[in-house]
Amino acid sequence: QVHLVESGGGLVQAGGSLTLSCVVSGVTLTAYDLGWFRQASGKEREFVAAISRNGRSILYESYVKGRFTISKDDALNTALLKMNTLEPEDTAVYYCAVGRRNYDYASSRSLNYDYWGQGTQVTVSS
Repeated sequence: QVHLVESGGGLVQAGGSLTLSCVVSGVTLTAYDLGWFRQASGKEREFVAAISRNGRSILYESYVKGRFTISKDDALNTALLKMNTLEPEDTAVYYCAVGRRNYDYASSRSLNYDYWGQGTQVTVSS
């Protein structure tokens, strides 16, 4: 059975930092791409960042590029999303997801991800 557990969310002031963690079990990150998505209250889920199974392809959505960093530790089967210079607009529930594709580049499409975590709330105050 596949499980993804996010942690690290919380309340932070604008300009602050948080690091989210996603612990994956049931599949290995060397075979699955991993993505981070977020959903703000009343809005649709949106892509944040992704890393390919081989770790060589990394994608960021434009609104987080330069502020967020995605990484993974294959030995621990864990991924991180380090978020700097947070803005109130970053307030959302953040989800990690994994998907298996026969490509070596990361995907921003949520349809390409098969398993999802329960999410962790990030709140940025102004």
